[in-house]
Amino acid sequence: MMYLLLILGLVTLIVGGEFLVRGAVGIAKKAQVSTLVIGMTVISFGTSAPELFVSIDAALDGNPEIAIGNVVGSNIANIALVLGITVLIFPIAAGRNSKIIDWPMMMLATILFFVFSLDLEIQTWEGIVLFGILVIFTFGLIRNSRRTMKKNKAAAEDDDEEISKVKDKIGISLLFTLGGLVGLYFGAEWLVEGAIKIAESFGMEKRVIAVTVVAFGTSVPELVTSAVAAFKKETDISVGNLIGSNIFNIMAVIGITSIVKPIGVEAETINFDMWWVLGIALALLPMMIIGKKIGRLKGAILLSSYVVYISLLVMSIN
Repeated sequence: MMYLLLILGLVTLIVGGEFLVRGAVGIAKKAQVSTLVIGMTVISFGTSAPELFVSIDAALDGNPEIAIGNVVGSNIANIALVLGITVLIFPIAAGRNSKIIDWPMMMLATILFFVFSLDLEIQTWEGIVLFGILVIFTFGLIRNSRRTMKKNKAAAEDDDEEISKVKDKIGISLLFTLGGLVGLYFGAEWLVEGAIKIAESFGMEKRVIAVTVVAFGTSVPELVTSAVAAFKKETDISVGNLIGSNIFNIMAVIGITSIVKPIGVEAETINFDMWWVLGIALALLPMMIIGKKIGRLKGAILLSSYVVYISLLVMSIN
């Protein structure tokens, strides 16, 4: 039953995330918001919504290890696993904004996350700081994108293929959004419950389950999207999408969750997992700067680092 709950939770999260993105995109298009802005805000929220729901649910249920481990594991997986697999399929180029805007913001978020965790708790005011920075950052991105649209209207109207396909009526878009939210709620409930029962049956720490099974499950939307795009050789899927997801995971997921309820942090997370989050984030910069693309060799290095991380984590259990 516990495995069924886990699988059912994962599937429901994936479907719920897809519904939420489609519904939100439909609403945004009806409101005449540019597809560029939709991609930076609505899509980022949609792909990170599973992490948000799982973390809030875990924190409220008294399982802070899963709330923190989910974000830590997802951020490691997004770069080392998802990006690693994506560039192994088809090398991609890192855009200028990814190097000079997105990456620095991701590093700032990661460092703040680490510093705020040192006292073994992410407090309410710290969550407000994280979420507040995200709001300011997003507002700046939207304002800059609108300026770009005015300067280069032709480029701005080059709609994303997937976004342009959404032509639902407002009522259908609202239903998709509502259905997505409901799916995310129940998916999070089932995933957390199943993960906890599995951890207890094997005598495993909840933190280990969170940074492996739960984190992988909530990163599935990013993995599927990036892998499919790579197979189709859609080079517009850039490093910035994954970096943006990591920014959202820390500043929105941890930020909002800690505002709802302060989150406890285990010492093991700070002494082991956090250093991997920082290390992989730092390693990404030279990979973006050196060479024209993030190629297969760099992808192999990223993927290998994920395998090493998971291996060390599993070995630490015994």
